[in-house]
Amino acid sequence: MAGFSASQVPHVRTIRWWLISIAALIAIMVLVGGATRLTESGLSIVEWKPVTGALPPLNQEQWTQAFDAYKTIPQYRELNAGMDLAEFKTIFWWEWSHRLLGRVIGVAYLLPFLWFLWRGALGADLRRRLWLIFGLGALQGVVGWWMVASGLSQRVEVSHYRLATHLVLALLIFAGIVWTLRRLVDQPSLTGSAAVPARLKITGVALLVLTFVQLYLGALVAGLRAGKIYNTWPDIDGGLIPSAARLFFETPWWRNLFDNTLTVQFEHRMVAYTLLVLAVLHALDAVRSRAGKAAINGAVWLAAAVALQATLGIFTLLNQVPTALGLAHQAVAIVVLTAAVIQAERLAARQPEPASQKLVLPVTQIG
Repeated sequence: MAGFSASQVPHVRTIRWWLISIAALIAIMVLVGGATRLTESGLSIVEWKPVTGALPPLNQEQWTQAFDAYKTIPQYRELNAGMDLAEFKTIFWWEWSHRLLGRVIGVAYLLPFLWFLWRGALGADLRRRLWLIFGLGALQGVVGWWMVASGLSQRVEVSHYRLATHLVLALLIFAGIVWTLRRLVDQPSLTGSAAVPARLKITGVALLVLTFVQLYLGALVAGLRAGKIYNTWPDIDGGLIPSAARLFFETPWWRNLFDNTLTVQFEHRMVAYTLLVLAVLHALDAVRSRAGKAAINGAVWLAAAVALQATLGIFTLLNQVPTALGLAHQAVAIVVLTAAVIQAERLAARQPEPASQKLVLPVTQIG
């Protein structure tokens, strides 16, 4: 297998299953994080204790102390005043579970990684990739607390900017692992002899980039609670396209792109339409170009996932983001991202179609 010495090849299967497990844990953590946000539980733990915080309150006195700490922040005073201890425990367990998963992922990643390093099981390229993913994971822990801290003093919720950063970084780590997993598969057996046009590679990368843009906008929508307003479709604020005065009334104008709930939701809708159209065109192009069974199937499945996600997004909006639909929308977003990463990597691994092959005709067909 390319990139591995003879002594490293026997470890590849184990490395694959390890990375699959980490990717699955990250996906679960993203969904738990979504539930934590939808249930307004993210500020229930007001301290960051990376080691001792792994243990929840173990007796009545500790529960009282945790609840009293929560009572000191604006969210309790302005949104949850009068909450009893039983209600506090409900939101506490969501946030504690989210943080516990983060710790589990850290340990599940670091210990096997160190073992593989000790055994010399990693090729140089793979080793660099895995160190980068580890660094991003460590940064994610810091970003998570940076996000929570934004809601502890003057706000009743976390900053939507920091929420979006936290989510996109988690999904970037997830995408990095999926891409790395693809590179662990023996490439010749995947690509075969079929070549693909350069434009198909370009649209594959564009779909992946656009997916990340949409994920960021979705996080802004969530952080601004923008999904709970303008709950009509296909019109928004009385028309297919809102008036410019409504879309751009804040100054400077660019703040509307991130802070104006109408503008952010409108952006999210427009990017969704663009993503769907591009995914369908990409699939049609893959079929027309005879790009090979794997590339065609990947393009079709990606288009189907985007279509399902768009449909689910509409129902989620029309119903004002109930928890079940909100989590389903987030889960399918992970499916779309996975399909986009796999398709982009698959096309990147293939040789582009030589220009000469597009021009040469059999002699019998000339004239």
